[in-house]
Amino acid sequence: LQNGAVPGEQGKQEKSVKRGNWGNQIEFVLTSVGYAVGLGNVWRFPYLCYRNGGGAFMFPYFIMLVFCGIPLFFMELSFGQFASQGCLGVWRVSPMFKGVGYGMMVVSTYIGIYYNVVICIAFYYFFVSMTPVLPWTYCSNPWNTPDCVGVLDGNLSSRVALNITQLLNTTQKRTSPSEEYWRRYVLKLSDDIGNLGEVRLPLLGCLGVSWVVVFLCLIKGVKSSGKVVYFTATFPYVVLTILFVRGITLEGAVTGIMYYLTPQWDKILNAKVWGDAASQIFYSLGCAWGGLITMASYNKFHNNCYRDSIIISITNCATSVYAGFVIFSILGFMANHLGVDVSKVADHGPGLAFVAYPEALTLLPISPLWSILFFFMLILLGLGTQFCLLETLVTAIVDEVGNEWIIRKKTFVTLGVAVAGFLLGVPLTTQAGIYWLLLMDNYAASFSLVVISCIMCVAIMYIYGHRNYFKDIEMMLGFPPPLFFQICWRFISPAIIFFILVFTVIQYRPISYNEYVYPTWAISIGFLMALSSVICIPIYAIYKVCRSEGDTLLERLKNATKASKDWGPALPEHRSGRYAPAFSPSTESHLEVQPLQPEKGQSEAAAASPVQGSNGSAHSQDSRL
Repeated sequence: LQNGAVPGEQGKQEKSVKRGNWGNQIEFVLTSVGYAVGLGNVWRFPYLCYRNGGGAFMFPYFIMLVFCGIPLFFMELSFGQFASQGCLGVWRVSPMFKGVGYGMMVVSTYIGIYYNVVICIAFYYFFVSMTPVLPWTYCSNPWNTPDCVGVLDGNLSSRVALNITQLLNTTQKRTSPSEEYWRRYVLKLSDDIGNLGEVRLPLLGCLGVSWVVVFLCLIKGVKSSGKVVYFTATFPYVVLTILFVRGITLEGAVTGIMYYLTPQWDKILNAKVWGDAASQIFYSLGCAWGGLITMASYNKFHNNCYRDSIIISITNCATSVYAGFVIFSILGFMANHLGVDVSKVADHGPGLAFVAYPEALTLLPISPLWSILFFFMLILLGLGTQFCLLETLVTAIVDEVGNEWIIRKKTFVTLGVAVAGFLLGVPLTTQAGIYWLLLMDNYAASFSLVVISCIMCVAIMYIYGHRNYFKDIEMMLGFPPPLFFQICWRFISPAIIFFILVFTVIQYRPISYNEYVYPTWAISIGFLMALSSVICIPIYAIYKVCRSEGDTLLERLKNATKASKDWGPALPEHRSGRYAPAFSPSTESHLEVQPLQPEKGQSEAAAASPVQGSNGSAHSQDSRL
């Protein structure tokens, strides 16, 4: 292979044969949509919308999307695509900030552990839905308590509904069969986070299934996952549409949808509404997880990631709004059936996915079919995100080691990460597992993401320099980033991120699960998890400054933040302009057979000859090693 050209193909080519690329652009877009669209779109956004003023919430939501979501998304995609490196390799742009990449890896590790446990619970419900009668339909099971009141009576053929309002007057402790099934049978929930109890074997089995599925889909990296996403990223929309059509034809559906959409304009002046909108955009798009940088690194160098970032961001937000119709139409039907207000049956998080919605499904004819479809959709939504989380970790490890051996053995790295993820997920399948899962969800991936993203913006725009970065993008896309994005990246987005951080701190409330309040020691563990990703940044920065050349601290800082000599496009043919190495005539003969990534220093001939850097300093090709 000469200069990256494939035999039989004329001229230069854009692919990195060594790392691999997406088969085509649709694979990248579908993978990124699958990554951004996750469980939060279904179980968090509709509830936030209803809580924060219905249709009025859409206004701050879309403003935050335009000024923070899309610019950050575009920044991460262009960053990864330009360098063709994972979340660690890209920090050649300013080596002192490589700790940001390690922070992203830590965050992706935490999310990857607990996200697959949620997928495994969805798998469990998916399997148990394959019965003539859903197991959470009636109160006649061994695990039910006297407080259990079903929405259907014992006569299966007529399915006459009970008048629950009279029963509610007699007992204030009414629990639904779906809630008792969830708490007393699926989880066998313990009374305290420290009381782990036994491992729930059915959940452990499903956790094994979900990790095997993720591993098999990633067995050949983006080559295999790129094919799988044709199904996993598109089919949830088919299911959403089926459930939507079924939902809006039910009695009471309009009431539920009105609850979801009716604007309460007075709430727009409330800071909490804007904070929730900014946070939801930020977490929903997956910024600062490292996944966007990783996925974009497998793009061709001249791919239009500006167009992609707008398509993916808008698709993600439209999906959230669409999912709200699906959720609230069926919740409205259930509220109408029970004769109560929609707010009494509305819920979010696992409570919506595994209690409220499954209970509403028992009211429908052929309820097992709707249940199977709903949980299959949850599984696919979760897997799309999980693929990228695992690929982020594997790519970071492989790019960091970077030798031929580990690139050939990438499948084994994937297997190793998957096995480690499975073992670390085992404690979350115990009787106290849901407490730990919510602890990780609330702390491991909340304010630490905001800090990581803020530092990334500052490092690229102010340390590396906005002019340099805009030139890089122009070299890659053929046009500089539009003026709007330039202003957002430099001023507006960092300001919004800082606002989210302040808002998160002010709004902080200790975590609770239903009536259970977490003990202080558990909350301390939560804060340690949050700190563990952020602490990587100062630790690595101090280490890098100490190892840098220079007599004074200022010189060391300058050297530590200066872009390393191998920063830039990965393939030699793209290293033009200020990245172009100035070769002497005597070395041009060596250039013809230079490998694809000269920065790895594998061509001895090129390594032996001095190369003139863009800053005028001569250095040998493998001096970085």
